[in-house]
Amino acid sequence: MSVVTTAPVLGFTDSTTRSAHEVLAAAQELAGPAHRGAVDRLPGEIRHIAGYHAGWWDAEGRPRQGGGKAVRPALVLASAWAAGGEDAAVVRAAVPAAVAVELVHDFSLLHDDIMDGDLTRRHRPAAWSVFGVGEAILAGDVLLTLALDLLAGSPGLRVLTGSLLRLCSGQSADLAFESRTDVTLAQCVEMAAGKTGALLGCACEIGALAGGAGQDRAGLFGRFGRHLGLAFQLTDDLLGIWGDPAVTGKPVFSDLAGRKKSLPVVAALTSGTPAGERLARLYHGDQILDERSLAHAADLVEAAGARAWAQREAEANLAAALACLRQADPAPEAAGDLRLLAQLIIQRDR
Repeated sequence: MSVVTTAPVLGFTDSTTRSAHEVLAAAQELAGPAHRGAVDRLPGEIRHIAGYHAGWWDAEGRPRQGGGKAVRPALVLASAWAAGGEDAAVVRAAVPAAVAVELVHDFSLLHDDIMDGDLTRRHRPAAWSVFGVGEAILAGDVLLTLALDLLAGSPGLRVLTGSLLRLCSGQSADLAFESRTDVTLAQCVEMAAGKTGALLGCACEIGALAGGAGQDRAGLFGRFGRHLGLAFQLTDDLLGIWGDPAVTGKPVFSDLAGRKKSLPVVAALTSGTPAGERLARLYHGDQILDERSLAHAADLVEAAGARAWAQREAEANLAAALACLRQADPAPEAAGDLRLLAQLIIQRDR
């Protein structure tokens, strides 16, 4: 990505220009060692699964290069910096909150892969397919417990638990949608707001609280994150249909193959267009969708106007997120990092 600015990265470098990826790298440098240190506290086999899922080693425990992008820890740290007047000490003090949010994210992915039957995660076999369903569930449970422990006694704990309730509610709705043919677009948007928006909102609100923001101001950071989360989900759903497997780590048309009720699909199904009606007959049938049928389904989603709708909605939610950020009155240079992260989220290759 080519977006650059002139502000320093999280206040810890004198670089005059940098990209969003450098913001992520700075967050990883700060939070990464603490994340590994937290996982190292776990019992052997659970630690093994957690580290494999995080991308730190292979199934045999051999070190490897890889892992997640650390978007959520970066949002926590950048929000703390923005709320705390660009004080380096405040950012360092927010590291446990950043790690806690990433642990919750890993917990949710471990469980989601099992519930959705996804065989790949981050370009390799999903943890449950390697270590077993029960073991992966238990590892996720332990990561969640560890996250709560890291926030014990902090004002961010209640924000995290509330976000977890919304996240689980969203995931429950997502599962229920699989067997329903009457899902409305409003219900699908609400599901995505919980499943994805809740945790990104949590990251920003917890970060702002760690930076010393009051409840109302931290809430504006949270709204920034929730709008950003919905933009993220819309972009992710576009990738789930048209994304390059080299980017997504999943086969092309993967969401369509699972007849997933993603936002673009539901937008097409409820569009009232001829293409949407043909998609409904194809999507709600019993036949196995081969490669040709999947390509046809993708064409129908686009013909119904749903691809363009999802792109517009992602951009609209980005604009709403940035409006909330301005209302939160962030420190100027730190706000630049948050804007960079926001742009990165919706400008991934589609």
